[in-house]
Parts: sequence; structure tokens; C-alpha cells
Amino acid sequence: MTPYGPVALYLLVAFIAALLFCTLPGQMGRKKPNPVKSEAYECGVEPTSEVAGRFPVRFYLIAMLFVIFDVEAASFYPWAVQMHQLRYFGLVEMVSFVVVLAIGYAYVWRRGGFQWR
Repeated sequence: MTPYGPVALYLLVAFIAALLFCTLPGQMGRKKPNPVKSEAYECGVEPTSEVAGRFPVRFYLIAMLFVIFDVEAASFYPWAVQMHQLRYFGLVEMVSFVVVLAIGYAYVWRRGGFQWR
């Protein structure tokens, strides 16, 4: 068996398990629909009116931008811990990472992605 055999076996088992976990509940569950089960449930409070409208796309855009820049900022910690071992190569890599991050940040700022209208 090659060194990648166990990895391939693990990925195959994980794929089959994920497929089963996604399909079996829908196939095996009881299907007794009624209007009460189809209503929206809001923390035990009866809904008083219809939904007033949809969330603006800008809400999700700002949330995604926050997650993206937050995750990228979290990559500074491992670099700081290993900074002395990485030497100049690590410094050049992190400077290039910060430049790419700054270009993305400037692009979003220039396009008005951070303004809530």
C-alpha cells in the first residue's frame, strides 16, 4: 500500500459518511406536513405580521468582508511566533501577504464596500 493509501481511504470514508448523513434523514424521516409545522418559529413568540422585507445585500457583504479580513489578520500570530526561524524568507512572504491584503482592502474601500447607506 502506498503512503497515500490511508489518506485516500480516509477521504473515501469521509465522503461516504457525509453523503449518508445528508441523504438518509430526508429518506427515513416521517413526512406528516401540516400548516402549524410549516409556520416560522420565533423563539416561542407567535408571529404578529408578515416579514417586512428582505435584508439588503450590503449587510451580507460587510459581514463577509469582516470575516475575510479578520481571518487574514489571524494569520499574523503564527508568523510572529516563528519569525526568528523564518528569517528573511518569512519577512518577504509576510510583506507580500500584507501588500496583497492592503490592495484588497484599498479596492473594497475605494468601491464603497465599508459604507452603510
